[in-house]
Amino acid sequence: MPLVPSYIKKLNSYKPGKPIEEVQRELGLDNVIKLASNENPLGASPRALDAIQNAMVDSHRYPDASGYELRKKLSERFNVKIDNVVLGAGSEGIMSTIMRTFLLSDDELISAKNSFIGFRVLAYASGKRIHWVPMKKHRYDLEAMAKEITDYTKIIYIANPDNPMGTYITKKEFDEFYSYVPERVLIILDEAYFEFAHGLEDYPDSMTYRYDNVITLRSFSKAYGLGGIRIGYGFAHDDLIDNLLKVKVPFEPSLLAQVAGLAALDDNDFLSRTLEINNKGMNYLTQELELLKVKHVPSIANFITTIWDSEARATDLTKGLLEKGVIVRQLAAFGWPNYIRISVGLEKENDRFIESLKEIL
Repeated sequence: MPLVPSYIKKLNSYKPGKPIEEVQRELGLDNVIKLASNENPLGASPRALDAIQNAMVDSHRYPDASGYELRKKLSERFNVKIDNVVLGAGSEGIMSTIMRTFLLSDDELISAKNSFIGFRVLAYASGKRIHWVPMKKHRYDLEAMAKEITDYTKIIYIANPDNPMGTYITKKEFDEFYSYVPERVLIILDEAYFEFAHGLEDYPDSMTYRYDNVITLRSFSKAYGLGGIRIGYGFAHDDLIDNLLKVKVPFEPSLLAQVAGLAALDDNDFLSRTLEINNKGMNYLTQELELLKVKHVPSIANFITTIWDSEARATDLTKGLLEKGVIVRQLAAFGWPNYIRISVGLEKENDRFIESLKEIL
C-alpha cells in the first residue's frame, strides 16, 4: 500500500509571487516593488497594527477557540446571528475545513477551469472527482457549470470577483444559475475582493441571498491589508456552521489575528483610502495600457490582468520587469501562460511599472 495517495503525489505545491527580499538577493537590487500578490499597497490597517502591539503581551495565552468577540462583531455588522459566522486562517483555511467536513466518498465538485489556484489545490487534495468548466470570455460560464451538476455533485465553487481575471458574475446570472442547483449542493461564494466590488449595482452581494446551501467566504487580507496575519471569515446557515466548528483546527485563527480583525472592522478611514487609491490606480493603469495598446481584462478587483501574444513573450516581459525591480505575476501556474497579472499599487509604484513596461516594449 502506498504511503502517499496518487492524487497527492500528482499535486504541484502552490507557488506565490516572489518576495521582495528574494529578488533583492538574487539580482542585487535595493529598490524593489511588488505588484504580484494583490496586497494592499498602503500596508495594514493602523488600528489593526495598534491592536496587535497591545495584544503581544498576551501571546503566551491561547486565543478564544470560539472567536466569540470577532464573530459577534461580524454578526452585528452584517445583520446575522453569531451562529451564522465562522472564522479561519484566511478564506482558504475555511475552504479546507469545508472540504473535510462535507465531502463523502463519492461526492464531486464543480468550478471554473483556471480560476483561483488556492481552491484548485484543495480540490485536488480532496481526491474527489472535479468537473473543471472552461471560462467564457474570462468569466465563469454558469450555464455550462449548471449542465455539469449530477446526483453526485456536493460542492460548487465560485470566486466573485474572480482571481486572476477580476471579472464577476451578475445578480441576474447568479439567480438564473441558482434555479438549477439542488438544495443538497453547497455553493461556496468566495468574495475575497468583496470590498472592491460591492458598490456595483449588478454585483450579487451574497449576504442578500439567505439560502441554506450558500457559504460566503471573505477575507481581511486584501482591503484591510492583513494578508500576513491570516484572518478570514464566512457566513452560512447555522447547521453548516455548527458542523464546521466541530472540524476546524482548534485555536484558529490566532490571538493576534482575532484582535487585528476586530480593530480593522472599525478602521473606516483606512478602508476608504484603500478604495480611493485603488480606483485611481485602476483608472490610471487601464488608461496607460490602452495607450500602449496592451490587451487586458477589465477588472473590478485590485489587480488587472494583461494578455500577450505568447508564453515566451509574457515570460520575457516578466523577467524584464523583474530586472528593473518590478515584481509582477505571470499566470502560467493558473493555466494562463501568456497572461500577466499586475496588482494596483501606490501612485509612484504604478508610474514605475508603466515606465518600466514602456522601456521594455
